[in-house]
Amino acid sequence: MSMLGEFKTFISKGNVMDLAVGVIIGGAFGKIVASLVSDVIMPAIGMVGGRPDMFASLAIGGHHEMMKQADGTLKDVLTGGIMIGNFLDAVVQFLILAFVVFFFLVKPMNKLMAKINKPVPPPDAPPPPEDILLLREIRDSLKKAEAPQ
Repeated sequence: MSMLGEFKTFISKGNVMDLAVGVIIGGAFGKIVASLVSDVIMPAIGMVGGRPDMFASLAIGGHHEMMKQADGTLKDVLTGGIMIGNFLDAVVQFLILAFVVFFFLVKPMNKLMAKINKPVPPPDAPPPPEDILLLREIRDSLKKAEAPQ
């Protein structure tokens, strides 16, 4: 089989298509969750805590200087330092994102799957046929008659 034929066989497998659809939907869902965190949750934290980017100005070393922006405004910028605050902001946003995904996606999905996959108890055994019941009664009667009194 030629390389093109092998590639065609590989691509036409169902699990490859499922993976492609999952990646596309996952990317779109990732944008929704990122927007929820950055546009809804972080501003709410900012209202409570003062600023949504609580750690952005934290740095190790370096010095601050005023730099002119493209729009003509001045901005205080750290030069020659390690901006550890941006890293801490990213960690906080990740933890919030993980919290949101866990409690709004994973937890409800686990509950749903538990309901769907609930084990079904085995059905009760059907009662024995009438002739078996009659034979058991006869056996028990014979045992009583043979038993010494």
